[in-house]
Amino acid sequence: MTDDRPALSLNQEFLCSLDHGETAGALSQWYTITYGLRLHGNVDAGALAAALDDVVARHEILRTSLRKDDGRWQPRPHPPAPVSLTERDAGSADRAAYDLLDDVEAEPFGHREMPLLRAVLGRLGADDHVLALKTHHIASDAWSMQVIITDLAACYAARAAGRAPGLPGALQYREFAAWQRASEQYWSGVAARHWREHLRGARVHTLPADRVLPEGAADPYSVHRFVIGRELTEQAAQVARSARSSLFVVLLAAYNLLASQLTGESDLVVPTFTAGRNEPRFAGVVGPLYNFLPIRTGLDGCRSFADVIARTRASCLQAYANDIPFPLIQAQAGDLMAPCGDDHLAVSAFEMLPPPALAGIERAGDLRYAELRDRRGSTPVGASTPKGMLWALDHLRSGELAGLVRYSRGRFDEATIARIATRYRQVLGASVAEPTAQLVSS
Repeated sequence: MTDDRPALSLNQEFLCSLDHGETAGALSQWYTITYGLRLHGNVDAGALAAALDDVVARHEILRTSLRKDDGRWQPRPHPPAPVSLTERDAGSADRAAYDLLDDVEAEPFGHREMPLLRAVLGRLGADDHVLALKTHHIASDAWSMQVIITDLAACYAARAAGRAPGLPGALQYREFAAWQRASEQYWSGVAARHWREHLRGARVHTLPADRVLPEGAADPYSVHRFVIGRELTEQAAQVARSARSSLFVVLLAAYNLLASQLTGESDLVVPTFTAGRNEPRFAGVVGPLYNFLPIRTGLDGCRSFADVIARTRASCLQAYANDIPFPLIQAQAGDLMAPCGDDHLAVSAFEMLPPPALAGIERAGDLRYAELRDRRGSTPVGASTPKGMLWALDHLRSGELAGLVRYSRGRFDEATIARIATRYRQVLGASVAEPTAQLVSS
């Protein structure tokens, strides 16, 4: 008899290796993603509920649990089930929409709760609503959320008009996982050789924690948010253009400089994330396709920030040219992740989110909607990142950058994180103001 059960993708395998129960790690009830949409018009709640169910029926991964059978993790698809759609009075203050997103993000969501998509519809006014969409990270990533939003809009328009959605068939995450497994031998023999040499003797970048979390204790996360103003953002973008680089490279170069000042290290391996969708046919797949990519940059001999940019740019280009699933990199990298075993340290990753996929106001039938990205307030409870710290920068339509740091509040004081974030802005500002000036050790 043929076994048609899906196989784990390499990323799912990596996530399962970070299992520390319901309150910590990659399978915890806090490893989630929350996105928000502002809706203008008369919302048909029945059509919205039906459209959410359509999305879950369309994307199998949103109803796939991870189970341990005989000591091995296995994906287990489930039949389509209704999505939890709750309605709330969100209030009418200017920041009420973002307050609702913060509240939804703070709610636990276990990875075995099917389906792995929830929705909250908040009422701001008679024809003004906010829709919060939440998934568990074992079933989606940032790119997937854009796919979900696009499909949800198409399904809602159809349901509101009294017809079934007519979307073409969708590739499933299990097909991506099968393709990835089939490519594993090739990757192991080609790009992996690069990582064996490139990461020889390397250790992933970490920052010292304020304290050690007691063994077995829950590991709740907080979110510290900050804003990089429009003038500084434009200045950094101009420096990037002059260096024939991207804005991300300049922002990462500033982080490399800060990390060197904080740790005294000049050989830095700062992890970032890529979409993991190098095969074009998987662009519309929902699931955790993202890849954890270590970027190693040596700062010895850098005399100016311009030198740091050049080094960082070269490191990024080299890493992206050899972007393969992280478990295959880790297999070649010796003790790269050894610092993860030290409870006094936190792996610190750095990423920049892509610009909003929605250019402005979009339509779903009679509804107009826009993505909510202008989140500025820090929150005491937020989504986690497994045993580490995540820096993320996001484009705002105002021309500013919204920054956030996700951190374990059991291991770090909020004042520590706020101080480091402030110092990052200072390092970035001083660096882009005079990129060719002599670096001063701090």
